[in-house]
Amino acid sequence: MKINELGLADVVQLSLFTGKATTFLARADAAAWVHIAGAIREKGGRLISLWATEEATGRFVASAAYALEDGLLWVQLPISGEHENGAYYPDLSAIFPCASRMQRAVYDLLGLRATGAEDTRPWLNHGNWPADYFPLQKLSSGNERFESHEADYPFVPVTGDGVHEIAVGPIHAGIIEPGHFRFSVVGEKVLRLEERLGYTHRGIERLFGQTPLLLGHRLAGRIAGDTTVAFSWAYCMAVERALNVFVPPRAQWLRAVLLERERVANHLGDLGALGNDAGFAFGLAQFSRLKENWLRLNGKVFGHRLLMDQIVPGGVARDLTAELIGSVESQCDRIEAEVRTMQRIYEEQSGLQDRFTGAGKLTENVATHFSVCGMAARASGLAIDVRVNHPYAPYHEVRPRMICDDRGDVAARVAVRFNEVYESLRLIREFIDGLPDGEIVAPVEVDRPRACGVGWVEGWRGDVFVALETGENGTITRCHCHDPSWQNWPALEHAIIGNIVPDFPLINKSFNLNYAGHDL
Repeated sequence: MKINELGLADVVQLSLFTGKATTFLARADAAAWVHIAGAIREKGGRLISLWATEEATGRFVASAAYALEDGLLWVQLPISGEHENGAYYPDLSAIFPCASRMQRAVYDLLGLRATGAEDTRPWLNHGNWPADYFPLQKLSSGNERFESHEADYPFVPVTGDGVHEIAVGPIHAGIIEPGHFRFSVVGEKVLRLEERLGYTHRGIERLFGQTPLLLGHRLAGRIAGDTTVAFSWAYCMAVERALNVFVPPRAQWLRAVLLERERVANHLGDLGALGNDAGFAFGLAQFSRLKENWLRLNGKVFGHRLLMDQIVPGGVARDLTAELIGSVESQCDRIEAEVRTMQRIYEEQSGLQDRFTGAGKLTENVATHFSVCGMAARASGLAIDVRVNHPYAPYHEVRPRMICDDRGDVAARVAVRFNEVYESLRLIREFIDGLPDGEIVAPVEVDRPRACGVGWVEGWRGDVFVALETGENGTITRCHCHDPSWQNWPALEHAIIGNIVPDFPLINKSFNLNYAGHDL
């Protein structure tokens, strides 16, 4: 669906990405809010994120961002009516099921209820603040302290002969972040899985309001350590769109090198972990070595193993010399040769393939239902990649190949990772070979009128989205960041059904979703 097919009267073009995708902003009333969502769903569009804001006047505004054929649509719904339980807006979870948890988070943070929603349980509030306290409301200082009272959470029960529950987490062995998984099983076969997340909520959105506009990329880059490039790029893109900043071409191409290096690092780590979860420790050892070598060169070339703070408003923080370019290119050649060897070993290891094949299957229809995105969507046959569908600079010049697999199981997600490593290595070489001359950063003037900006980047998990509203003198009025795990966590609950409990770590790792970036 394209923007003109929606027949919206109150719509403005916010910006044209340097590439092909356009950002549109529309104001809607309650009826249009639901109509727009339904029309977009019917035509195959996607809900990217849903959030809300309290304006300086005390009025609330609900927002939703959608992916259309010709760009991204940001719909705003001013909330003026009052319900007997407070301010409200129409539920979208009946149209886009992935909206359910987002709407629950909106209520916990701002006290806005989605009327008609089936699930209204708390999502981020685990009893760490009172039920009538909403940390993003203007009345809240952000410095309140409350005694934590962990409340009983009403998990959905499953009954029947021989059904029992297995509770896992929220505290896990090792360094995995906290998340609770409630399995309903018969024997070892999983009938249902219900997740409870939100344990790592850190008040990121509140912190943005206390952060200068030109330093917000540092906060965005720390939302999720494995996605620091994608989040910081999306934030800087939002700033640049809001302030009408032109990023030098050399900086654009260097940003893409950083993004693809982040993708490769995570895929290398996951391929080793997936081998280990299937009892193939040799895979973990080899891929851990490859990832470590990759990260060490990150530190040498870019000054940080995880590439933090390398993308800044207006460009990048560090240039590449001819010597460093040679090191990057030669490493790409070495890594590709070793990964291809490891792929042959994985494919020839029958025990590994027995564990991968058929496990955690997510069909294309189910993936579409849950609005799954990123690598997990592509492994279920959905051709979704912002770099390809809505290319931003420099991906409109150096075009990525869409990597898909229609099997939808762990084996498919492993295959997509292998092939994305090769594709990212190809892209890095092309970006390095065609690196334009010129400056690496442009000046950013913050003394401008209030404005809105959007950042939309294909991180290694999927869409990373940032919606920014600027204030006076380089301040941030509102910054909402969205991780693709919001869409993909509910799909994991479905993918485990019919599998055995011991396969859950393998299936979970095949998605490798974010806890902290999801919780904010």
